[in-house]
Amino acid sequence: MRTLNTARTHHVAFGSRASKLTSCSCSTSRFTGSRLPALLHSSGNHLTRRCMGSHAKHRQPRVSTVAGTLEPGNCTLVVGATGGVGQVLTGKLLDRGFMVKALSRNPQKARELFGGAKNLELVQGDCREASQLQKVFDGVDAVICVLGTSAFPSARWKGGNGPEQTDSIATGNLIRATPKGVKRFVLVTSAGVERFNKLPFSILNLFGVLKYKRQSEELLMQSGLPYTILRPGRLTDGPYTSYDLNTLLQATAGTRQDIQVATGDELNGETSRIALAEALLQSMLLSETENRAFALTSTEGEGPGTDTKKWQGLFQTS
Repeated sequence: MRTLNTARTHHVAFGSRASKLTSCSCSTSRFTGSRLPALLHSSGNHLTRRCMGSHAKHRQPRVSTVAGTLEPGNCTLVVGATGGVGQVLTGKLLDRGFMVKALSRNPQKARELFGGAKNLELVQGDCREASQLQKVFDGVDAVICVLGTSAFPSARWKGGNGPEQTDSIATGNLIRATPKGVKRFVLVTSAGVERFNKLPFSILNLFGVLKYKRQSEELLMQSGLPYTILRPGRLTDGPYTSYDLNTLLQATAGTRQDIQVATGDELNGETSRIALAEALLQSMLLSETENRAFALTSTEGEGPGTDTKKWQGLFQTS
């Protein structure tokens, strides 16, 4: 386990603008009424090729210099893009020049948040129905799953959104449907997935949320897909589900910007949604995170921000 004190992240840390890209791998849908910040439309983000969708047979597959890692221009399928972590993550990916497919049951909500981004495709689908996932992977290089629900009965459970439906059935369907050729499948679960029979996690698991998350972890580990699993503590900084991305850009983690990373399930504490979104993005860029599970917590101090080398140091020494 290692704590890294480095340069302070003052905002959501959407990173520097991507340089001009000459290739990508997913099709683009155009929408109006975008609330994305103006920086996403500036001259620094020219995407000159569309994602591979129906035209994939006419293109040679993109080859990365390091197997299992991604780079700007690759296409990421974000599942749960309109949730608290998903919104921040999607904004970061778009800003850094990744092509993004945002899978959502509510395309109107996604359109209001992300609709005008040129490097975005909105895809409607419900992971609880395996048949709806057959065509969502065209041109996708990586999958990030940030599905989740509340641990205890709440309004979020209405319409069949309880822990079993969300963390076992929906996530399980997504894992089974993902093609073996993707470079990475990144899954967010929770602290306590290996300790759900012990206090205090046994209380959190009264309705099975940790048990179902652990089932999906095990399914992913046995799937043959190259994976990374992130296990945050109790989420802070938000949720931002009632805000647009202009508001998200102004969000900060306050003074708790330092990050602790450890392998396994040994950390307790809180995790900033902002830091978690950055960790998700950074984990795709690094070979050190492939086929490993990490716990993350936020602590007082300055953190790695958007510096990939500093994140690499954290993951390497965990």
